[in-house]
Amino acid sequence: MNSEGRVKGRVQSPEKRVKNFLEVELGYNKEEALKEASRCLQCKNPRCVTGCPVNIRIPEFIHAIKEDNLELAYEIIKSSSSLPAVCGRVCPQERQCESMCVRGLKGDAIAIGALERYVADYALENNLVETKKIKKNGKKVAIVGSGPSGLTCAGELAKNGFDVTIYEVLQKAGGVLTYGIPEFRLPKRIVESEVNNLIKLGVTIKTDVPVGNAITLDTLEKEYDAVFIGSGAGLPKFMGIEGESANGVFSANEILTRINLMKAYESNSKTPIKKGKVAYIIGGGNVAMDAVRSVKRLGSEAHLMYRRSEEELPARKMEVMHAKEEGIIFDTLLNPKRILTDENNNVVGMEVVNMELLPEVEGQRREVKEVEGSEHVVNCDMVVMALGTSPNHGSLKGSNIKITDKGLILVDGTKTSLKNVYAGGDAVTGSATVILAMEAGKKAAKEIIESFNK
Repeated sequence: MNSEGRVKGRVQSPEKRVKNFLEVELGYNKEEALKEASRCLQCKNPRCVTGCPVNIRIPEFIHAIKEDNLELAYEIIKSSSSLPAVCGRVCPQERQCESMCVRGLKGDAIAIGALERYVADYALENNLVETKKIKKNGKKVAIVGSGPSGLTCAGELAKNGFDVTIYEVLQKAGGVLTYGIPEFRLPKRIVESEVNNLIKLGVTIKTDVPVGNAITLDTLEKEYDAVFIGSGAGLPKFMGIEGESANGVFSANEILTRINLMKAYESNSKTPIKKGKVAYIIGGGNVAMDAVRSVKRLGSEAHLMYRRSEEELPARKMEVMHAKEEGIIFDTLLNPKRILTDENNNVVGMEVVNMELLPEVEGQRREVKEVEGSEHVVNCDMVVMALGTSPNHGSLKGSNIKITDKGLILVDGTKTSLKNVYAGGDAVTGSATVILAMEAGKKAAKEIIESFNK
């Protein structure tokens, strides 16, 4: 049994990767994967499985890797997860399955995410598909949105005999996987491959269809036996401070969408982004980290401004580490007061204020307050707001579906106030992680299946 520490995967060097949008982490090769898999204790009561929102049978697929049976490993993972190549890259395993790993109590947890990616990439490279013959049940389900919750729901339903049609407002399927997460973290060929696997299962995907305008939710209710709403949360939040309408102020959504969907970083792009000399990204989550690392690759001096300390950063530790290696400047315990502009309404700087942490309160996030008299000006010509998102319920136009006072779709489980209409993911919870959206899609599929088995 291998009692050594975690096997480190290969990565692009910081010097090279800050000049391109190619994937940073290169994944395990066979030797590395076998060595890491050999560290797994094969616990009789695997806590790691309970830490996984979609309950992948982790020890079983790792054992299959040890036996060099990657076809079986893939089959085990796919029985629980519709998007393994995605999850292996972007799931916060350190807070979920890996945080429950017994190995992690006295050392390094098993690199579950890296091993999942190894198996999924092997499957994609060798064109492994599910070969089980599916018996159709004659029921039709419409899915609004092709993000992680919609794709997961579609996969689960298709495997159980439903005819599934996904309606996507943008020109490419994938939702946040396609337009929100940068290429250097999640290559779009991976998303396309996972989407193509669903198409092979029989899922129909209709892009460029804005539900609520081109077709209404009411029409979908009449034409399908059930509807799942997985429209996500794509409406960016701003601070409401002076100067936010200036030239050079962006939302992280706009920056990432233009880079991912429109290739705005290419020299011949039809939708180029203004490349700031000094750019400040406001926020501390994974989206903020994606935005600041993207802006760095555009050639800017890139700063991450966060009102709490580095210890409170909600972004994944791996992304924080990569950002530091790439030369991102972390300005913590700092917050904008107003954005300064010139006579042409171009950004020329920000007035900011120092923050200090308040005493800890058990079970609550550490709060901060402004340091009186600490206001000062920082020079910059680009500001990107990465403060979270909220749902844009354009797809619900004309319907009587109930919404909470926070603007989220009201559900009981995943069932909405409308008959045979279900919802899950960010449209229900507000912005969260990919895996939690997948969990919601899987739960909705289960509830839809059960509703027809009564």
